Amino acid sequence: MQAISLTGQIHPYNAGVKTGRPSKHPRPVFGERLNALREAAGLSQAQVADKLGIAQRTYSHWERRPVALRHDQLEALAGALGITLAELVGAPEAKSRGSGPAGKLRQVFESASKLPRHQQAKVAEFVEAFVAQQQKAG
Repeated sequence: MQAISLTGQIHPYNAGVKTGRPSKHPRPVFGERLNALREAAGLSQAQVADKLGIAQRTYSHWERRPVALRHDQLEALAGALGITLAELVGAPEAKSRGSGPAGKLRQVFESASKLPRHQQAKVAEFVEAFVAQQQKAG
């Protein structure tokens, strides 16, 4: 009788169990982000390291210790994780023009845009006449 190899098979009882030794030191902010992004991509440290052409130990160091990566390393890392460079470094998103509380005039126009077309035309006619009058006076 031949023995069955269990190497490389996924066991349902330990599929969610973390492997490796827990660190004695907390991860730096970048390391936390890097770890979360890698896990969200469903990749192991070894898989990311293979994509980058580096040792798994080197990649592990990036997650566990404060590091200063070069721009080309950051770009390759973002590509390996399938994200943008801005997501990787945690750059704040640019504010869009419509974010935040709306001004009084914007609120009035948003309300007017829900009116029937003929009433919208009357509002537009009034506002255009008022603006033209103010431009002449000013």
